[in-house]
Amino acid sequence: MKNHKNKRKHAANRTNHPLRHLTLAAGCLLLAGLAGTGLFLTQKNLNPAVVQPEQPSVIVVETNPSDTEELPETSGSAVFFVDSPVGKLLAQADLLAAGYDYDAAIALLQADTEFGSDPAVKEAISAYETARSSLVKVKISEVTHIFFHSLVMDTQKAFDGEDDTDGYNQVMTTASEFEKILEALYEKGFVLVRMHDLAYETKDENGNTVMKPGTILLPEGKRALVISQDDVCYYPYMDGDGFASRMIVGEDGKPTCEMELEDGTTAIGSYDLVPLLEDFIQKHPDFSYKGARAVIAFTGYEGILGYRTADKYAGSATYEQDRMEAAKVAQCLKDNGWELASHSWGHLMMGEIEMDRFRTDTDKWENQVDSLIGPIDIILYPFGNDISDWHPYTSENERFTYLYNAGFRYFCNVDSNEHWVKIGDNYLRQGRRNLDGYRMWKDITAESEGRERKLSDLFRAEDIFDPARPTPVPEM
Repeated sequence: MKNHKNKRKHAANRTNHPLRHLTLAAGCLLLAGLAGTGLFLTQKNLNPAVVQPEQPSVIVVETNPSDTEELPETSGSAVFFVDSPVGKLLAQADLLAAGYDYDAAIALLQADTEFGSDPAVKEAISAYETARSSLVKVKISEVTHIFFHSLVMDTQKAFDGEDDTDGYNQVMTTASEFEKILEALYEKGFVLVRMHDLAYETKDENGNTVMKPGTILLPEGKRALVISQDDVCYYPYMDGDGFASRMIVGEDGKPTCEMELEDGTTAIGSYDLVPLLEDFIQKHPDFSYKGARAVIAFTGYEGILGYRTADKYAGSATYEQDRMEAAKVAQCLKDNGWELASHSWGHLMMGEIEMDRFRTDTDKWENQVDSLIGPIDIILYPFGNDISDWHPYTSENERFTYLYNAGFRYFCNVDSNEHWVKIGDNYLRQGRRNLDGYRMWKDITAESEGRERKLSDLFRAEDIFDPARPTPVPEM
């Protein structure tokens, strides 16, 4: 096994309180009353594209007497400290409003028997109502879906010239690229939504179970997107190659990652997509629609989340402990807004394998993964290998029927188009776009080779592409 080398170290400086980590000057919150921003905005995160009110009606600041000289001009404004009861209430409501959940923010304030009649609280409610009234309905058919694999944390280890370098270069994204992508998406007005926001199961007038389009309301100019990550299993073959080693529950109750260092010690921090995305949303709560996070997909043949939970490990010294810990982390993901998905049990071409093997693989998923983490209704096809062409799924499709009876309702292939969403009578299908080394390199070289760029609606690939990557990125 290779030695590990720590090239990146992220401190997991998260807190359940939205303001506690801010300095007083940066923590001064301004009443905005604008859709997509929430009631309060930190001064350092104000969006210059949004016109701000000249004089805030309410200012909430952290209690820090030594920094009082840094307070903004408060003439004509009500001032509250965040550790005061009404300040805490307003800050909690603002966190909900920042994620466009104005109904929840209003309900929180109205339900408070102590401060519900406070003039500042009433003014906050009025601002939220104004913001809510300006929201527009998202076209579900135009929601884009991007996906990643495990993020490369140490490029020297991943791109070391050994046999697996080409594969990592093709299908992995580096942590640096991922962080730049998030910033680019945020600047373009994208907002993260859940797959379950796109459509939902309900009963029709005849009592039949049907799939209906969801209602997503965002400020005008904002665009919804889904993010997913495949193979969150931290396979043994990745050991020593610059990736996280497993996911755990952090001290703050949120999912985070472990990574083994070169000296043999284990560090805990933001070493993969889940904690890095959580860090970003903590900084930019308006990037997440009503607390949405990404879809996290597993295979089962080695185990999930870095734990060796596959039945071939039964009888090992760590098997039962691994299963218990994996289940705990999976529940933590769900509790914190993440959606879980199948990537098949054996990472197989689900549209091409023999039907007997198809059934066996689906049954193994149910018996070894569903039984561990609870029923899953999303499947992200390995290699994007769909069980049909673009025509609608029907009950005559034996593979669809088998997956449907196994509980799946959301089905995703891979499609490089900007968006591809189809809602059938009892399912949703969506195309996903790979944002990896191969796809970015194809975009960078597109014009010189007379091809169309595929990522220009998201970002300019040259601005994202990690210079540590070997080039050219080989064909897949």
